[in-house]
Amino acid sequence: MFHHVALEVRSDQVAGDSRFWELAGFARVMVPEALGPGFTWFESGGAQIHLVHTDDPMVPANGHVAVAAPDFEQTVARLEDEGFEVREGRKLWGARRAKVTCPSGHQVELIEGPPPGSDDPDRRR
Repeated sequence: MFHHVALEVRSDQVAGDSRFWELAGFARVMVPEALGPGFTWFESGGAQIHLVHTDDPMVPANGHVAVAAPDFEQTVARLEDEGFEVREGRKLWGARRAKVTCPSGHQVELIEGPPPGSDDPDRRR
């Protein structure tokens, strides 16, 4: 099971990325004190996004994080209302998908619902 993804973010982009993840439906959660400063964490449905504060972040050109947004239309509306450009993609497995870039430059894919499980024969084709 997926637990978290860590995204490197410049310190001056943490506030913008934090707002982005809140708009995407994630709630801020406590970071263990043992890790010290330099991290900001968010969680939704047991999956976490860890923002790692760094002076020289790596932002992959083609990589992205995909998150389920069951309230897809409301999530898209919240992001667009805050000025984010949300680009609708093709439906897969009957679910809407869209891509958006968070303030730190990371690509995020919003999906209306997760694909069927690996036990679904249509998915194995």
